[in-house]
Amino acid sequence: MKKLFLLFTIHCSLFAAAQQPVDYVDPFIGTTNYSVCNPGAVCPHGMMSVVPFNVMGSDLNVYDKDKRWWSAPYEYNNKYFTGFAHVTLSGVGCPELGTLLTMPTTGKLDVDYRHYGSEYSEEQATPGYYAVSLKKYGIRCEVSATLRSSIERFTFPQGEGHILLNLGNGLTNEVGGMVRRVSDTEIEGYRLLGTFCYNPQAVFPIYFVMRVNKRPASAGYWKKQPPMDGPEKDWDSDQGKYKLYTTYGKELAGDDVGYYFNYNCAAGEQVEVQMGVSFVSIENARENLQQEQQGFAFNATRQQARQQWAETLNRISVKGGTEAQRRMLYTALYHTQIHPNILQDVNGQYPKMESFEIGHTDGNRYTVFSLWDTYRNVGQLMTLLYPEQQLDMIRSMIEMYKEWGWMPKWELYSRETWTMEGDPAIPFIADAWLKGLRDFDIDTAYEAFRKSATLPGKDNKMRPDADPYYSRGYVPMGQYAADMSGDNSVSHALEYYIADASLANLAEALGKKADAKRFRQQSLGYRHYYSKESGTLRPINYDGTFLSPFDPKDGADFSNAPGFHEGSAWNYTFYVPHDVKGLARLMGGNKQFVKKLQRVFDEGLYDPANEPDIAYPFLFTYFKGEEWRTQKIVRQLIDKHFSDKPNGIPGNDDCGTMSTWLIFAMIGLYPDCPGSPTYAVTDPVFDEVTLHLDKRYYPKGEIVLKAGEKRMRHRITHQELKN
Repeated sequence: MKKLFLLFTIHCSLFAAAQQPVDYVDPFIGTTNYSVCNPGAVCPHGMMSVVPFNVMGSDLNVYDKDKRWWSAPYEYNNKYFTGFAHVTLSGVGCPELGTLLTMPTTGKLDVDYRHYGSEYSEEQATPGYYAVSLKKYGIRCEVSATLRSSIERFTFPQGEGHILLNLGNGLTNEVGGMVRRVSDTEIEGYRLLGTFCYNPQAVFPIYFVMRVNKRPASAGYWKKQPPMDGPEKDWDSDQGKYKLYTTYGKELAGDDVGYYFNYNCAAGEQVEVQMGVSFVSIENARENLQQEQQGFAFNATRQQARQQWAETLNRISVKGGTEAQRRMLYTALYHTQIHPNILQDVNGQYPKMESFEIGHTDGNRYTVFSLWDTYRNVGQLMTLLYPEQQLDMIRSMIEMYKEWGWMPKWELYSRETWTMEGDPAIPFIADAWLKGLRDFDIDTAYEAFRKSATLPGKDNKMRPDADPYYSRGYVPMGQYAADMSGDNSVSHALEYYIADASLANLAEALGKKADAKRFRQQSLGYRHYYSKESGTLRPINYDGTFLSPFDPKDGADFSNAPGFHEGSAWNYTFYVPHDVKGLARLMGGNKQFVKKLQRVFDEGLYDPANEPDIAYPFLFTYFKGEEWRTQKIVRQLIDKHFSDKPNGIPGNDDCGTMSTWLIFAMIGLYPDCPGSPTYAVTDPVFDEVTLHLDKRYYPKGEIVLKAGEKRMRHRITHQELKN
């Protein structure tokens, strides 16, 4: 017995030692609690993702994309599956994409998604792979992906089986598509997408080519249309308004169309499906598929995707900590490497920004820039751990400026959606430059920054309320509310202040002293908003008086209070990271600042689920003797709001922003001031953290962070960190 126990212990120890970062990733983390992540198959920064679609409930009359803020095709607590969506978004605030739905079924052919959905069980998800069993049909579904294509394997029971492609259903608010039969085993077409966050002009097509590995017994189209006169045999009462086209063989277009493949399946028979996509053309979608998958090889594709994730996630290694903490860390890192994603096809073509033209690149052209979120910490993480990809992302942003005259704000597949406020490209790019990433066209970037930081409002797409901001130093109430979310004047101005502070730092580094002085001065206008009466920042009326009546707690439920976007005055008052000591002086000194900041946490005024206040816990490190508060509060926030469960992210992940907060908090660094090459330093939750860095940018190659070390400093510059 002793020998057996010893052998068992050795075996377990060897297994534990063999665990890689990729083994700790749980894609189900963040799939509920409004985090809008999904467990689907995707490669790092891949164009393609294959995601289970379950936003319709088993109540067949319910199809509500916005219910429970379902901005993703998948919600963990829902258990009614209507297909796999191809090309999706992860952790965003509005429903979009999530179309090209493939669905396997058995029995009598039914193409109405209100009928053919199924409850499911036995879900499994690892990086690059997802599997599920459909209870209604006894079908096992497995999916994986390459950068621009997908592969699916459906294991059928004996009998009649079907594979459906539904172009009508989806997460997007746009409609319309086309499908064309190419051969017995191949179809092609497109689907219109867009109107992200209800911008009616931000639309774009996605093109696809879909193949099956076995010739079907029969195949055809369907189309939803109003009842019409005609032979009764053309209609099936169970189909409702869905008409089948069984002998038509060209193409079909409309708002709700699809294609079906019928099979006579033996027990355990497997049918594989591939799909290639492009945002340029059907021809490119076919080339993407042909180049990335030579033939049908599901297991090899799955293994290739896993290997890509293994290489991507190996930038951090840890000692100590619990299994749950490792799952939290590496899943968070996984979430940060989904967006931005590549846009170019294998031949280098991509749609130019806000243009009918097709561009070409020899490198990577990225898309999905949720910059209002990601400039705060995701960009800094990329600069530290993935500098080569960060440079490609910055080059992509600069090319966007060259193509249409403006940096992106919230860009989606070469369309600007104008979501949220501010001028976020400035701190995103300036931060990287100031930390030593220089291999991009800084002169053109600076030209773009200066343009948006100086042009009058009527000519300024980034800052439409710029005129009073320049002349008064602040944005008054009522100046600009065209974002349909109420008056967000204080939020607008605070975003401009941090952008101008970043631009001042960059101008100074580039030797542009006059510009540095001007933009530094612009960045200090936040002082106008400080009200001694409320002790917070406070909206200002157009006549220069403070808004009254005023309750700084209004908006704490994530609603819009006057002057503030998605939050209260407390969520925004300390968002002056470029002048923390100056804000402290306004508040009556360091002690008053610390007391008031501590009140935010003691009274539940902190919102861990939105961006404006996420750096608050690290601001104590600016004040000697108060650094312990950062250590204590950060640990409390991790324990309270994050976990390795499906609800383990406190709200919308915002393209990895909340996950990035967790990563930095767990490793003991935080870049609390975008556009400034500094970090707050605290103890990691692990005994030791090693960052494995690219030696082309970090010659030492590794940075080791240890818990329990006596620290002489609780703030550090990027250069000191490198050394």
